[in-house]
Amino acid sequence: MLDIKLIRETPDKINELLKRRNPDLSVDEVIKIDEDRRKIQVQVDELRAKRKKDSQSIGELKKNGQNTDEIQAEVKKLGDEIKLLEEKQTELDSKQKDLLLHIPNIPDETTPIGTSEDDNKEVYKWGEPRKFDFEFKAHWDLCEEKNLVDFERGVKLSQSRFILYRGKGAKLERAIINFFLDYHTQNQGYEEVLPPFMANAATMTGTGQLPKFKEDMYKCVDEDLYLIPTAEVPVTNIYANEILSEDDLPKYMTAYTPCFRRESGSAGRDTRGLIRVHQFNKVELVKLCTPESSPEEHEKLTEDAEKMLQLLELPYRREALCTADIGFSANKCWDLEVWMPSYGTYKEISSCSNYGDYQARRANIRYRDKLTGKTRFVHTINGSGLAVGRTFAAIVENFQQEDGTVVIPEVLRKYTGFDKI
Repeated sequence: MLDIKLIRETPDKINELLKRRNPDLSVDEVIKIDEDRRKIQVQVDELRAKRKKDSQSIGELKKNGQNTDEIQAEVKKLGDEIKLLEEKQTELDSKQKDLLLHIPNIPDETTPIGTSEDDNKEVYKWGEPRKFDFEFKAHWDLCEEKNLVDFERGVKLSQSRFILYRGKGAKLERAIINFFLDYHTQNQGYEEVLPPFMANAATMTGTGQLPKFKEDMYKCVDEDLYLIPTAEVPVTNIYANEILSEDDLPKYMTAYTPCFRRESGSAGRDTRGLIRVHQFNKVELVKLCTPESSPEEHEKLTEDAEKMLQLLELPYRREALCTADIGFSANKCWDLEVWMPSYGTYKEISSCSNYGDYQARRANIRYRDKLTGKTRFVHTINGSGLAVGRTFAAIVENFQQEDGTVVIPEVLRKYTGFDKI
């Protein structure tokens, strides 16, 4: 959430940055509520001071044998007025917090300004998209032909956009997960964690999923639990409401989890195959760091995710997302997009975002500065390393052969136990 102190001090600047995201966004209502609650606070302080003074007078009047009925009635009246003002202040505090929870992060000054995803900026490409000298097939057709994914029975077991992996398909999915986790932990310095796959409302609020995106979540009936949409949610919140030592930073964590998303706003998009489903596997990278190091740590995390694509020999591109396309909690985001022959274009496989202190303020994750001894909010960074189902689809499409087989990338073979399907 945005810093109310920063909003008070630079409202015009905050509004200018928010309007880069959406012309309708502003903090004007937050400012108005803040002014009202601060006026009430002044009134409360004045009334408390008067009540204290009058209460002290009561004792002296009693000592002198004087009647105190009138002043006692006045003190009671002051107490009732204070109570009413405090109730109003509590109401305004709640309204202000709710507004702040619904306002997205301000974009970084370096984030490209744009009005839609068409304004995203390509940074560079890696690898050459394969030119087939035979009629290639989409991954959904190959998966069905080779019994790697049973789309029909996945729907029967659950509903549309739920997937049943089978045989070598299930093993390839597991191999990708294990390869990612091993490489991130053994070569890139991440600690592996295995968090709960359900999170409470406070945890979901900490990373920005609630309250704004409640309709996209799967909620457990009669329980304060949601199926997680990404490992980012529980992993980032591991240190919620804690104060870390600066020596503890940066923290690098990686986690495999299934991810659950209703994606109510994406009806009709990418309905075939593995690109957009309601349950999918992902290996996530999460960092907690100091504000000074976050730009460098963001870049390093993105390169860590890119390394997976390079080792798998999958062509991809990096894009800088524009202000209209970055996530709600992010201030800067690099998208990694893998080449998909069936689409004839690149499709997102990882979003690597820097959130500044936006999530840390919501989750109250702080550290103690070694020089000043003061507490500061950490910066949080995360990205997929990578979305496993989309990696699976990209491998099947890019490594298909004319004879109908699919070659397994060399780095995965010790995990699959076979070199082709």
